[in-house]
Amino acid sequence: MSSSGIWNNQKKFQNLQQRKKQLERDLGFYRSLQNKKEEIEVLLELAEEGENVLDDLRLAIQTFQQDLQEAELRALFFDKDDPRNAILTIHPGAGGTESQDWAQMLLRMYLRFAERKGFRTEVIDFQPGEEAGLKSATIRVEGDYAYGLLSQESGVHRLVRISPFDANKRRHTSFAAVFVYPEIDEDIEIEIDPEDLKIDTYRSSGKGGQHVNRTDSAVRITHLPTGIVVQCQNERSQHQNKARALKLLKARLYEIEKKKKQEKIDKLEDLKSEIAWGSQIRSYVLHPYKMIKDLRTKLETGDVDRILDGDLDDFIKASLMLRKKETLTEETQKL
Repeated sequence: MSSSGIWNNQKKFQNLQQRKKQLERDLGFYRSLQNKKEEIEVLLELAEEGENVLDDLRLAIQTFQQDLQEAELRALFFDKDDPRNAILTIHPGAGGTESQDWAQMLLRMYLRFAERKGFRTEVIDFQPGEEAGLKSATIRVEGDYAYGLLSQESGVHRLVRISPFDANKRRHTSFAAVFVYPEIDEDIEIEIDPEDLKIDTYRSSGKGGQHVNRTDSAVRITHLPTGIVVQCQNERSQHQNKARALKLLKARLYEIEKKKKQEKIDKLEDLKSEIAWGSQIRSYVLHPYKMIKDLRTKLETGDVDRILDGDLDDFIKASLMLRKKETLTEETQKL
């Protein structure tokens, strides 16, 4: 960044500046680990000399263990988009109120996960269900490696439980689909032809201030070539909602191009169709027994309350380890 002439290329300078901040955060985290390790070593020496520091030592070790787990997670990130913020959408499957309520439970789970991580969240769009739950929701998650962590949650989530909406207390199976995209930077150019866009405005369905419910400020944008639909209703003005919706659309289109380069799929809609009808990634069973099982990694736990309260680290770590293993295998096969 100190090179002469760097200011002549603003885009390159901004990229370097962002990379510098990321490296500084990683180095700061590493130095913090070093400091805590040295603190433990000092407390151990004091304990050996007979000092009453056992309580302090236990607390220091517990904190260090938590940080080590975070470090192990960070070591699994290798995709250039992993450090980015994330955009997460949730859509219920067929089943009406049952699936819509399950989608609401998933939304709470991810908001609690973000809270546990110290991430900042913003509900960009929320369409409530007729009786309970939600028809769709989009949230933005801001924090270090937010996308890298949440990218492993894309897919269909299956719930089995006794329905709270069934007077006969019968067991029901519900599905909801989760899609996660990296939030792209403003300096990444995604060209969108205005003629490819269908823009609709409507009145917000959520609670809001003076203007939110009284004017057609909410915006829905359909990208005609791909069929992607994005919408935003949380801002006060139609102009702000349109700008935010366009940003979401750019993120979706960027994800399509990324997946094309990886030769995994031709377009995002094909992936959506496959996921919606068969590609389950995790089952949550609340009756007749309690069990959550990830169908990719085979990891399972009976502590369903902890997971639904946002403690997803074990499942995400196992999935990231599988991703890294598969990537290494693919690279080895190409040699």
